[in-house]
Amino acid sequence: MTLSMTATRARAEQAAAVTALQSPKQNQILAALPAEEYARLLPHLELVQLPLGRVLYEPGVEMDYLYFPISGIISLLYVMKSGASAEIGLTGNEGLVGVSLFMGGESTTSRAVTQNASAGYRLKADVLRREFALGGPLQFLALCYTQALMTQMTQTAACNRHHTLDQQLCRWLLLSLDRLPGDELTMTQQLIANMLGVNLDGMAKALDKLRAAGLIRYNDGLISVVDRPGLEDRVCECYAVVKNEFGRLLPYKLAA
Repeated sequence: MTLSMTATRARAEQAAAVTALQSPKQNQILAALPAEEYARLLPHLELVQLPLGRVLYEPGVEMDYLYFPISGIISLLYVMKSGASAEIGLTGNEGLVGVSLFMGGESTTSRAVTQNASAGYRLKADVLRREFALGGPLQFLALCYTQALMTQMTQTAACNRHHTLDQQLCRWLLLSLDRLPGDELTMTQQLIANMLGVNLDGMAKALDKLRAAGLIRYNDGLISVVDRPGLEDRVCECYAVVKNEFGRLLPYKLAA
């Protein structure tokens, strides 16, 4: 066997091993479904790998799938006519992407894009609508998540209007880290500035403040949080409002 064939086989085996470790129940909504409902959905769930920058939805475009992330972060961005954008919400394996599909629409005004390499399971829109119409556990769980997401969106709007840029950055960092397994995330200053809808110079100064305070390390796009309690002391109340609302609704509980 040639070296190239050996390398190709090794990569295939590695990919198969990674796939074997992935399960729909790594998504909290799917994991909370009773056995009967989960078994009914399982044949319709398709595993998809979501590399950095993958766009799941564009504004005004018909949505064909609902996504259940099992890793990584998906950002919801509002995009202006000028091309400028700002993040209005983010989600990880605690939720889903595509609430418009069960809230009465077939498209959305926002863009959904992966912040980092991710994975998830997708469900065809017609299957979702059929399941949602039953009024069962999936409907209840999806609406619980949507309520929490709405809180995040409204709090983000208030935060962007009333709090300093370094407080907004602390909020964004903490919400992102809550959806990642460690205390690091890879993100350029420009991308963070785009997420928060601010200019690059302001973002650089905000990062420098946190670095000078000994809260983070930042090098070549890698942000490491070295003092999370200090970051939580510095953040505005918006982080706690969002975190508490998700905590109230998660882990998901079915109605008695």
